[in-house]
Amino acid sequence: MRRLDINLEYYKIFYYVGKLGGISAAAEALSISQPAVSQAVKQLERALNNTLFIRTSKGVRLTREGETLFFYIKNGYETIKSGENMLKNIQNLETGEIRIGASDMTLQFYLLPFLEQFHEAYPKIKIHVTNAPTPSTIKYLQNGEIDFGVVSSPFENRKGFFVRPVRKIEDVFVGGEKYAYLKEKILSYKNLEKLPILCLEENTSTRRYVDHFLRQRGVFLNPEFELATSDMLVQFALRNLGIASVTQDFAKKHEKDGSLFVLKFEEPIPEREFCIVSDVHIPLSAAAKRLLEQMKEQGENIV
Repeated sequence: MRRLDINLEYYKIFYYVGKLGGISAAAEALSISQPAVSQAVKQLERALNNTLFIRTSKGVRLTREGETLFFYIKNGYETIKSGENMLKNIQNLETGEIRIGASDMTLQFYLLPFLEQFHEAYPKIKIHVTNAPTPSTIKYLQNGEIDFGVVSSPFENRKGFFVRPVRKIEDVFVGGEKYAYLKEKILSYKNLEKLPILCLEENTSTRRYVDHFLRQRGVFLNPEFELATSDMLVQFALRNLGIASVTQDFAKKHEKDGSLFVLKFEEPIPEREFCIVSDVHIPLSAAAKRLLEQMKEQGENIV
């Protein structure tokens, strides 16, 4: 059986003639001449070796063969148009989705206000946030499971990643009323080895960063408790279960009311950063691009 190489434009014209029931109506809808429509129909009939229309005084009507073909062409063409319209809606931010990876810390102290404003401006965009520590977020990005991640440094910067630092953060140790005797002292980090310490689990960038800093100074901690979230570390510190290693953002509220204090050391732990990370090899959706543009326009002072 010979292969049919038929111009798809002929099928489009056939669809409009069948739908509107006339050559002139189809020509007007397509903004082409009537002879061009007639010629396209003849070419299609010749290629298919079938008569598709019967000419009448009122225009044309489909033959039985034409009706059979029209059934399939109609479904296909209208599906294509639906696809085109969906893409337009995505580009116009009338639909679509964003997939983001973020830790508790980056979500709470950087990303959340931006998501709130974006959702208010574009309520039909679905936002999926995968909540995980920085190392897991980097893996999700590498595997193409998220559009971008908001992570805390340090992390493994893989080839092809675009990294934009957006905010400074500071790691501190905080204590409650039971440890008030330490409040005005300038401590050595060696002092921590004699205190009950509360830390995040080892699979977090925060824990790795603080451990690395301390090991360089010959300090090795044996935590009393290892917890999954910094919020829980703060709660344990408030109950005087130990000295908690957290980023200062988590302790600010309790510093103000005096229920926690930040321990002072001979040298501070160097600041690190929240970063937006994307993969240059993976195109961003229109919605993800707009959210990142909005975040860049508004800057970090929103937090």
